[in-house]
Amino acid sequence: MAGPFAGSAAGAHSSVVGPFAGVAAGASAAGDPMAGVSGAGIRAAPGGRFRWPLPGAPRVVRRFDPPPQPWLSGHRGVDLAAAPGAPVLAAGAGTVLFAGSVAGRPVLTVGHVDGLRTTYEPVRSRLTAGTPVDAGTPVGDLLAGHPGCTEAACLHWGLRRETEYLDPLALLGLGRVRLLPLHPVSDGPAVVAG
Repeated sequence: MAGPFAGSAAGAHSSVVGPFAGVAAGASAAGDPMAGVSGAGIRAAPGGRFRWPLPGAPRVVRRFDPPPQPWLSGHRGVDLAAAPGAPVLAAGAGTVLFAGSVAGRPVLTVGHVDGLRTTYEPVRSRLTAGTPVDAGTPVGDLLAGHPGCTEAACLHWGLRRETEYLDPLALLGLGRVRLLPLHPVSDGPAVVAG
């Protein structure tokens, strides 16, 4: 495995599990058209279709923490620190699907290929549904007041494919990696071969 997650612990291997199982971020193979594409079909940066939704590389204040069941509470996106009024940028090319208020908060949703949708809140936007955007296009201005944000302002950046919430950092090749054992571990008593 190449990139920031190279190497492994003794008796374990690096593996992305869940909806982003597949090729590791940054992995490449000469001539392989699927190099750098996750199991969910998302091409990771650099050189991919997606970018940060704020200028530069913002600090992640709170990571994606999905609930164990869809109806339970959890954090279905990431919070990125920025100054109030910072420009919010389309993470990838697509079409604005929604710009309005959800539960009293201003939200913008952009639809991308492969059924992906990125969401941005709280964002003041003058765009309307049907507006095409390129990656990096300003889509609005960040507002202060995102619940749970300990900074002056946080952009809550979300990602969905149909009804499934996904980690938006995977668009950048920064999704979480978990180490799994090479061989299943039994919960019972150890058996010694003799």
